[in-house]
Amino acid sequence: MARIAGVNIPTNKRVIIALTYIHGIGPSVANMICEKVGIDHTRRVNELTDAEVLQIRETIDSDLTVEGDLRRQVSMNVKRLMDLGCYRGLRHRRGLPVRGQRTHTNARTRKGPAKAIAGKKK
Repeated sequence: MARIAGVNIPTNKRVIIALTYIHGIGPSVANMICEKVGIDHTRRVNELTDAEVLQIRETIDSDLTVEGDLRRQVSMNVKRLMDLGCYRGLRHRRGLPVRGQRTHTNARTRKGPAKAIAGKKK
């Protein structure tokens, strides 16, 4: 099992798919990493040599912000908005949708399960 950026990536999957298990790496970035290192798209993780895994690890470390650093950076950005007291910060603080979605109906993921209101029946 290959360990890259503190994450055990699955060995039986293709390299591009396996790299997406790392937080901060999506399909397009994984594709870019494979092109930069020179790995074929059809190769699987268990077919990689130690040198290739080391090259992937070095590429990710030098070029990208992933895993713990990325999570910390995102949480600091949200905390900064909340400390400023701007509209987006207030929405984060209240646990409501931040990007202008409607909340009259929907938004149950952010708001949590619906609470019954006593005496609402007509």
